[in-house]
Amino acid sequence: MDTLYLEGSPSQIQPSERDSQSEEPNLISELVSKRCQGLQCIHKTARRVLAQLQQEQELMSTNQNWNAERYQQSAAYVPELGKSLIDWLKPQVGERILDLGCGNGTLTLSLIEAGAEVTGIDADPSMIAAAQAKGIDAQLQSATDLEFDSQFDAVFSNAALHWIRPPEKVIASVYRALKPSGRFVAEFGGAGNVEVARTALVEGLNRRGFDGSTYDTWYFPTPVEYQALLERGGFEVQQIELYQRPTPIGLSARDWFKNFAGIFLEPIPVDERDAFLDELIPAVETKLPQNEQGFLKDYVRLRFVAVKQ
Repeated sequence: MDTLYLEGSPSQIQPSERDSQSEEPNLISELVSKRCQGLQCIHKTARRVLAQLQQEQELMSTNQNWNAERYQQSAAYVPELGKSLIDWLKPQVGERILDLGCGNGTLTLSLIEAGAEVTGIDADPSMIAAAQAKGIDAQLQSATDLEFDSQFDAVFSNAALHWIRPPEKVIASVYRALKPSGRFVAEFGGAGNVEVARTALVEGLNRRGFDGSTYDTWYFPTPVEYQALLERGGFEVQQIELYQRPTPIGLSARDWFKNFAGIFLEPIPVDERDAFLDELIPAVETKLPQNEQGFLKDYVRLRFVAVKQ
């Protein structure tokens, strides 16, 4: 009798000549069934692991590690300059508002002071801890997979969306979180934002043998590009603009790089990172204007108001 091989099996199955023809198909069927059940179990486990890894990756989709204490000390201008966006939001007493990328909660408090009921979300544990220390309802969540369904009158976001990819998933997630006719009001980096530092970082990595473009994960779209994404995501764009906003960052650009360029430093050994910045900072600073507050970073901001249809 011919030897029977089962694909993927480590052993050969040689049924005895004494086995009846009726028993052979039963044995084969049983072995195939068990093998299929095993494969199904493996596939289910793999899917669970993949889903968990994807969730963890999306939770950290900002591609940036933050230090809430350092951010408060050297980047307090970020929420301060974002206060004018609240005028675009026009928060109403009793409204439920989601602050997406709430950071340490500085702007979130301004929304609460306006009489709104505010929940903040951020993907960084240190920022969430800092916001919670201010008494804010702040939750660790991914902006690409918000755990809300038609719960908010408005979603507000300042200086966060350029950290998060893919933008289509953020827009879809915000859409789900909003009530019908809810508002999505945000500001973030637009086309041309921090171009001097961005170019220097990419070129600096290239000189060290890395492909600097692979570490350039910032998302700085044009108004036309982002409006198209919003409209495809079910929003009506009521207002959108791109504007220049030279931003004072102090007497040295080093704190700015440490706060905001972490992803570019990842391939550089820790003990070489200061030397890497020493190579870049003088060239960057010579290209930046100055005032009495120090260097003015070449910020370009995109802000908009969109309504869920």
